[in-house]
Amino acid sequence: MNRQAKCKTPRRPPPKKPPNSQRDPVGVYLRVRPLVAEDEECCIEVISSSTVQLHAPEGFKVNRNGEYKETQYSFKKVFGVSVSQMELFENVAKPLVVDLIHGKNGLLFTYGVTGSGKTFTMTGSPGQGGLLPRSLDMIFNSVGPFQAKRYVFKTDDKNGMEVQCEVDALLERQRRENNLTVPKTPSSRQKVDPEIGDMLKPEEACKADGVDEDSCYSVFVSYIEIYNNYIYDLLEETQEDAIKPKPPQSKTLREDQNHNMYVAGCMEVEVKSAEEAFQVFWRGQKKRKVANTRLNRESSRSHSVFIIKLAQAPLDADGDNILQDKNQVSVSQLCLVDLAGSERTGRTGAEGTRIREAGNINQSLLNLRTCLEILRENQMYGTNKMVPYRDSKVSHLFKNYFDGEGKVRMVVCVNPKTDDYEETLLVMRFAEMTQEVEVARPVDRPICGFTPGRRHRNQAFREEMSQRLEDRGDAMSALNGVVLSLPPLPTSELTDPNDEITIPRLIEALQNRQRIRQMMIEEFNRAASKMKSMLQELDSNVISKENVILEQNGRLAEKDKVIHSNKTEIERLEKKTKMQEHKIDILQKTTKIYEDDKRSLQQELETRGHRLQRELSEKRRMEQRMQGVVSDTQHKWEKECERRVNAMQLEMQNKLWVKDEKLKQLKAIVTESKTPGRPDPQPRQTQPPPQRPSREERPSREERPSREDRPPSKRSASPSPVPTTTPVRPRHRRSRSAGVEKWVDHKPPSSLNLGTVLQPVIPNAIQVSAPNEKALSKCDRYVLTHQEVASDGEIQTKLIKGEVIKTRGGGQSVQFTDIETLKQELATVSSRKRKSSEGAAASGNQTDGAWTDVETRCSVALEMRAGSNMGPGVEHHGIPKRRKP
Repeated sequence: MNRQAKCKTPRRPPPKKPPNSQRDPVGVYLRVRPLVAEDEECCIEVISSSTVQLHAPEGFKVNRNGEYKETQYSFKKVFGVSVSQMELFENVAKPLVVDLIHGKNGLLFTYGVTGSGKTFTMTGSPGQGGLLPRSLDMIFNSVGPFQAKRYVFKTDDKNGMEVQCEVDALLERQRRENNLTVPKTPSSRQKVDPEIGDMLKPEEACKADGVDEDSCYSVFVSYIEIYNNYIYDLLEETQEDAIKPKPPQSKTLREDQNHNMYVAGCMEVEVKSAEEAFQVFWRGQKKRKVANTRLNRESSRSHSVFIIKLAQAPLDADGDNILQDKNQVSVSQLCLVDLAGSERTGRTGAEGTRIREAGNINQSLLNLRTCLEILRENQMYGTNKMVPYRDSKVSHLFKNYFDGEGKVRMVVCVNPKTDDYEETLLVMRFAEMTQEVEVARPVDRPICGFTPGRRHRNQAFREEMSQRLEDRGDAMSALNGVVLSLPPLPTSELTDPNDEITIPRLIEALQNRQRIRQMMIEEFNRAASKMKSMLQELDSNVISKENVILEQNGRLAEKDKVIHSNKTEIERLEKKTKMQEHKIDILQKTTKIYEDDKRSLQQELETRGHRLQRELSEKRRMEQRMQGVVSDTQHKWEKECERRVNAMQLEMQNKLWVKDEKLKQLKAIVTESKTPGRPDPQPRQTQPPPQRPSREERPSREERPSREDRPPSKRSASPSPVPTTTPVRPRHRRSRSAGVEKWVDHKPPSSLNLGTVLQPVIPNAIQVSAPNEKALSKCDRYVLTHQEVASDGEIQTKLIKGEVIKTRGGGQSVQFTDIETLKQELATVSSRKRKSSEGAAASGNQTDGAWTDVETRCSVALEMRAGSNMGPGVEHHGIPKRRKP
C-alpha cells in the first residue's frame, strides 16, 4: 500500500442547501411593563398597536438649544400594560411552536434593561404562565398521542439523533431503571414544586393543526446559561459536597457536520409531558446565577437558553413501527433565550464581582448589536464584511439562525419610568435597527414517500380483526354447548300392508332410543347427585370462606381506618414538606446572595488592606529617602562651610605672602645697588596673585567640585631633579604631539578647568567630548584627559595617549602607549631668610647664590593659585621664563 503524501487537511465543503431567495425580517415586538406606583412619571406612550412615543423627562435636554422633542418608534406589534400572557403567546410564540412541529427551527429571545420584565415574560408566575410553559403545553397537546416510547430516539454526542427498535428501547429502559439507586414512587412523580404548581389554566390550552399522524415524535430539553462568557449546563448532575463544593465545568461550542452550532457535552433530557418538562426547567432555573442589586432584588447575572428539541421519524409502510433509517429522522429545535439586562454600574451600585458580571453582560449585548448592524449593512449596501460571531458566546451559538436556519423573533421589554429613559432610548434604537435585518426563510423538510394515512388504516385494520375474533369465539362457545342428540328414526312409511321389515325396524329403533334415554337419565342422575354433593361441599366451603372473609373484612376495615389516618398524616406532612422546601429554597437563595455579598466585601476588604500596606510601605520608603536627602544635604553644607573657611585662610595667607614678597624685593634691590661692579638690574615685574572669581563667575553648587575634587594650588609636569650648580636656561622640550601628526583631543564634559597657565598644547587636534568613528578616521594619534582625586585631596590630571590603528573590518581601534600625569602640589617654605653669596660659597651650594641674582630671579615665573602656602624659595619648581625674540 502506498503511503499518502503529507498534505494539508482539505477544508470540509459547506452543505449544499437549496437556493432560497425568500427572506423574512426579524420580528420585533414591544412590551411595556406597568409602573409600580400609579403616581410615578411615565416617559412612554402607546399611540397605536404598532407605534410608541418617548417623552423626555422634565429637565432632560436633548438638543443643544435646550428644547427636547418626542420620538416615535414602530414595531411589528406593541403590547401595552394591560396585555395578558395568553395574548402575547398567541402573537409571538405560537407560530414558532407550529413551525417546530412542522420541522422548522425558531429563536425567541427577550431583550431590555434590567428590571424591565424579561424573566416574567419568558417564565411567568403561578396563574400567569409565560412563553416557555405555554410553548411546552402546546407541543405536548399536539404530539402527545403520537409520541414514541421512551429511548426509541437516542441522542448521540454530535448533535444528531438515532433510532432504536422496540426491543433495544425496552432493554435501555430496564438498564436505566436498574441503575437507579432509589426507585421513583408514584407519589414522588406527582410531586410538583409549589412555585410552579398552577402555571397554566386548563381553559387556556391550545393545540396545533396539521400534525403529521404518520410520524412518531419525541421531545428533548436542555438548559444552559452563559455566565461571564462561559457556558454552563444547568441540568448537569454533580455530586454535591457541603464541605468542598466542586465548581461547575464550562462547556465548549462545536460545529456538527451540517455546520450547525451546538454545546458539546450538554445534557439532553427526554420528557413525555409538559409537567415533566417544566419540572426539568425549574430544576435548572434554581441553579441560575442571580444577585441582589439596587434596581432588582433577583437580577439575572447570566443569559439563559432553554432548548426544546423535537425528533420525528415516519412510520413504515405498514404504519405499525418506526422506520429504522437515520436519514429519515428530522430534528427541529426552538431556543427560548432570556438575555440578562443591560445595566449601568452607577445606578445598580455594583461593586467587585458585580462590576465584572455587568461588564461581561454589556459586552456580550454590544457584540450582538454589532453582529446585527454588520448583517444589516451587508444586506442593504451589498458589502461583504465579516460578522464577528466568535467575539461572544451568545452570538456564536445563534449564528445559524441569522444565516437562515429558522425564524428569529425578539420581545423588547421596557420600563416606562423616567429613571430608565436614557437606557430605554438605546434599547429602542437597537430594536428599530434589528427590524431591518432579514433572515432567509427555512426550507420545508422532504416527504418520506410513503402513502399518507398509514397509522389510521392500521388502526382500522386492528379494530376489524379484533371484532372478527370476538364473533368467532361466540360461535365456538355455542357449538360446545350443544347436547348429544338421540339416533335418528328410520323411515316409517308403509307402502304395503304385508310389509314386515319397516315396523320391526321402527320398534328396534324405538327400543334403542329408550335404552339410550335410560342410560342418559342414569348418567344425568349420577351427574346430578355428584353435582349436588359438590355443590354441598362448595356451599360448606363458601360458608367457611364467607366467615373468613367477614373476619378479614373486619380487619380490612380497621386497616382502612389506619391507612386513612396515615394518608391524612402523609398529606399534612407533604404539605408541610413542600412549604419547608419552599422556605429552604428561599433561604438558600438569600444565603447565596449574602455569601456572594460577603465574598465581594471580603475581596474589597483585602484589596483595601493591600492598598493600605502598599501606602505604608511607600510612606516608609519616602521617610527613608527624605532622611537620606537630609543627611546628604547636611553633609554638603558641612563641606561647603569647610571649603569657605579654607578659602578665607588661603586668601589671607596670599595677602601676607604678597607683602613679604614685596619686602624681599625691596631688600634685594637695596643690597644689589650696594654691590660694586654689577649693572643695574631691570625692574622686577611682580605677578599679582590670582584673583578669586566673582559671585557671578563662580560655578553653581551642583557644578562645584567637592573638597576632594578641588584643584591643587600649583600644577607642574613630571618633577625634575634639584639643580646643584648655577642655573642656566634649559633647553625647551618639544611636545611629542607637535609635528605633522593629527590628534584627537578627547575631553569628557565632566572635565574641570583648573585655571592654570601651564596647559598641554596639542596643535592640529580635533577636540571631541565623545570619540566617534568620523574623528578617529581623520587622525592617527589619540589623547584622553582623565581627572581623578589624588591621595592628598587635590585633582590629578592624566593624559592617556595612544595610536589610532585601522582594523581589518574597516574601523579604527586605539592602542594606548603612554600616560602623562599632571599634578598640582603645595610646597612648604623652610625659611624666609635670604642667603648671601658669601654663605653660599662657603657651603658649596651655589644654587642659592644664583637665585639671589635679580635678573635670574626675575626671569623665572612661578604659577601659584590664590591661597597657596608655597613660598618663593622653592627652586626645583622654577621654570625659566622664555624671552621673546
